[in-house]
Amino acid sequence: MNRRLLFTAIAAATLLTVGCSSLDARERQWIFQPSDNAWGGSASEAEGMQDVWIPFHSEVTGEDSRLHGLWLAAQQHPESGPVLLFLHGARWNVEGSAPRIRRMQELGFSVLAIDYRGFGKSTPGLPSEDMAYEDARAAWSWLAAKYGKRPRYVFGHSLGGAVAIDLASRVQDEQGVIVEGTFTSIADVASSMKWGWLPLAPLITQHFDSLHKVAKVHAPLLVVHGAEDTLIHSELGRRLYDAAPGRKKFMLVEGGSHFSTMAVGQAQYREALAQFFSLQ
Repeated sequence: MNRRLLFTAIAAATLLTVGCSSLDARERQWIFQPSDNAWGGSASEAEGMQDVWIPFHSEVTGEDSRLHGLWLAAQQHPESGPVLLFLHGARWNVEGSAPRIRRMQELGFSVLAIDYRGFGKSTPGLPSEDMAYEDARAAWSWLAAKYGKRPRYVFGHSLGGAVAIDLASRVQDEQGVIVEGTFTSIADVASSMKWGWLPLAPLITQHFDSLHKVAKVHAPLLVVHGAEDTLIHSELGRRLYDAAPGRKKFMLVEGGSHFSTMAVGQAQYREALAQFFSLQ
């Protein structure tokens, strides 16, 4: 047995001995990295945003739960313009996305951005794939109840892109879906990393399989990726775009990293929204 096969066998045996429940918990921690902290000085940009609380009963946990969100009304047409549900990625709380929230406001949206359970001020606990999906649905229902007569869009960054695709595959009342720096599945992300040759796919419990779900997304889909994204390679965004059956657009932002794509590509965003969604 060569050294690679030997290491593979040892790694697989080690993972299997951890136990299913422990492995699931470790995987959820690794994927979400939940936090009540914001990135750098981004929290200061959340000043002036309105706190929103969304109570609901969780079918996943069987418990009453509550989401914390931030609401930022559009500068123009705040009472009648489009509304955006903003779904952030891993690690940082919703305040960490404040710069992106403000950029979406600059593009003409009123924005509701939420923290999944386990993040920020939302109900504490270790997030899971099913919980994040349920959180997005609860936020979408809240938006529908308050702003049902206004055009509503879904945006997801990174891991939030997978949550956005799941939501859009289940609902029929969204006018458009925008995902940035996202992927086809967790297994594909893992295989793109330096240790991706390890046979980890059978051990994955949090699949985030957007590749198959995107076939059920019937709203127009804008897939955005930074050309210099080294965390989630643009090839995964392109594969997700290729699998989408409906009206769609792929936007590659030259010079954009996993964290800077929206800032670098703000002008491209504005043009794409105007051309693709007829938003001025």
